[in-house]
Amino acid sequence: MNIAAIEALLTEQNINKVKVGGFDLDGVLRGKYISRDKFLSAIKDGFGFCDVIFGWDIGDNLYDRGTFTGWHTGFPDMVARLDPATFKPVPWEARAAFALADFYQRDGAPLPFCPRQTLKRVIAQAETMGYRPQMAAEYEFFVFEESPETLESKGYRGLKPESPGMFCYSLLRASARAEFVRTLMDGLGDFGIELEGLHTEAGPGAFEAAIKYDDALAAADKAGLFKATVKELAARCGLMVSFMAKWSQEMPGCGGHIHQSLAHGEHKTNAFSDPNGQYGCSDTARRYLAGQQQLLPEWMPLICPTINSYKRLVPGFWAPTTATWGIENRTNALRLIPGTSPKATRIETRIVGADACPHLAMAACLAAGLHGIQESLEPTAPTTGNAYDDSAAPSLPRNLAAATDRFQRSEAARQWFGEAFVSHVAMTREWECREFEKAVTDWELRRYFEII
Repeated sequence: MNIAAIEALLTEQNINKVKVGGFDLDGVLRGKYISRDKFLSAIKDGFGFCDVIFGWDIGDNLYDRGTFTGWHTGFPDMVARLDPATFKPVPWEARAAFALADFYQRDGAPLPFCPRQTLKRVIAQAETMGYRPQMAAEYEFFVFEESPETLESKGYRGLKPESPGMFCYSLLRASARAEFVRTLMDGLGDFGIELEGLHTEAGPGAFEAAIKYDDALAAADKAGLFKATVKELAARCGLMVSFMAKWSQEMPGCGGHIHQSLAHGEHKTNAFSDPNGQYGCSDTARRYLAGQQQLLPEWMPLICPTINSYKRLVPGFWAPTTATWGIENRTNALRLIPGTSPKATRIETRIVGADACPHLAMAACLAAGLHGIQESLEPTAPTTGNAYDDSAAPSLPRNLAAATDRFQRSEAARQWFGEAFVSHVAMTREWECREFEKAVTDWELRRYFEII
C-alpha cells in the first residue's frame, strides 16, 4: 500500500489514531498511539523512538553492561521508519489503524540488533542465492480465566485454566468456547493474520494455532502480531493468554514451531521438492536441514531465549532434547515433511519455543539452512522411532547460560549476524542468567526453609 492509498483509507474510514511500534529482542511489541497528522508525517520521514527498548530487559530493568545505550548516553532517540506494507485498520478498535516500524541508528544505518532488520538481512542473502524463503509459525498457548490483577494477587499460583482436563483436538471443548474461538479467528483474519487451523491442545486450557504460510518477513510480522493480538482479544473476552515455554512442571510446554521452505526465485517452484529424490526431497532440502542440525545448537538464545525455555526441553513432553531429525517424526528437533504434494514439502523446526522472538527465530532457522546449502553439509542418519532413546545424538545446551556461552563462541553466528548483534544479544542473555541467579524460588523455600 503506497502513501496515497493510505491517506485515502484514513479519510474513507475516518481514522484519527494509529498504533505504531516495533519488536524488541524479546519479541515484545513496543509502541504507542499517534495522531493521524503525526502518522502522515512519520510514514514519510520517520520519527524518533527512545532507544531504551534495546537497553532494558523484558521487565523494563536496565542492563548493567550494555554499551549501545544507557545512562552513559542519556537514552537518545533512534529513528523509527514505518513500513507502508504493514499498514492496516484495527478491526476491534474504532477509528484506529496500525503500522510496524524498523529501527535505525541516528546516522541512518540499520540498527544491527533490530529483529526485523536482522531477518531482512538474512532474507537478502537468500535472494542472492536465488531463493525466496517461505515460512509459517505454529503456536501453542494456554488460556486462563485470569487478569493482570488476579495474577498479582495470587502470586502467579493457583491459576484457573479456561477449562479443566486433557482434551487435545476436542471439538467439544472448543465449541464450549465458541465465542472466544470466533473472536480469535474472525479478529485475526480481519487483521490480515489468517489461521489455517485452531484446536485444543494437551493440557487444561491449552490451544494450538497454525498461521498460514507467507514470505518470510510477512510470516514473522504475522507471528509477532499474532501473539500480541491474541492477548488483546482474549482480554476482551475476560481471559488471559500465556506463551510461556513451560508454565507448569506437570503440563506440556508451548512450542513456536516454524515451518519453512525455499521457492526458486524465478519460477517460484518449491526448491525442497524432488519427486525423484530420497523421501521426495531435494539435495537443497537435505543440506538446509543439515545446516540447522549443525548450527541451531550454537544459536539457541535466538530460538529458546529465556531461563524458562529450557524447562520445556525434557523427554516425554513432545519437545526435542537433541539435535536429531526424522521423516514425519515429532520426537525430533527437525521434522522433514514430504507433504501431500510438491508445494507442501517443507521442514518443521520443532525446537523453537513459543517464547522466542519470531523475527530472530526465523532469521536463525533461515541462516542456518542457507549455511548448510552454501557448505554442502550432510545431516546425520534420520531417527526412526523415539528420538529420546538416541543417547548418541548431538546434544543441545541444557540451560540459557550454557546456550549463551556457546552462542558467543560461534564463528558462524558472527559470520551471519555480525559482531555487534552477537555481542549485544549475548549481553542481554547473560543479564537474564544473573537475574535468575539472584532469585529465591518456591522450590528453595520448600526444600530448605524448615529442615536445613
